[in-house]
Amino acid sequence: GDNGHVTVGMDELGLDSLGEMAYLTLPNVGSPVEMGKAMGSMEAAKMTGEIYAPISGMVVEKNDAVLQNPLLVNEAPYDNGWLVKIEPINWDEESATLVSGDALPEWMDAEIERFESQGISG
Repeated sequence: GDNGHVTVGMDELGLDSLGEMAYLTLPNVGSPVEMGKAMGSMEAAKMTGEIYAPISGMVVEKNDAVLQNPLLVNEAPYDNGWLVKIEPINWDEESATLVSGDALPEWMDAEIERFESQGISG
């Protein structure tokens, strides 16, 4: 079943250190991504860098709007400025790392949405 998706985006505070977003590349829908590995790249006013997958899985959606208008990331990182949505494949093992945020650069943000915590005590 659909356990939920992880929405990957930029962290609002981290965006201060990046400056205005100028260019983005994102993985295609259906692409497999691996936790901690690059899945795209970004060029911003103050730095360029790779975009890392916060969790292993399959890309189920990508936000074409930010490819056409990267400034959406600065304007609304949690609203219209999200990057991709990933369906996790190794959730039980990787979710603890994702939640602690250790796998991501400080300017990235992963939001877990609609995840049913079946079998996860807490």
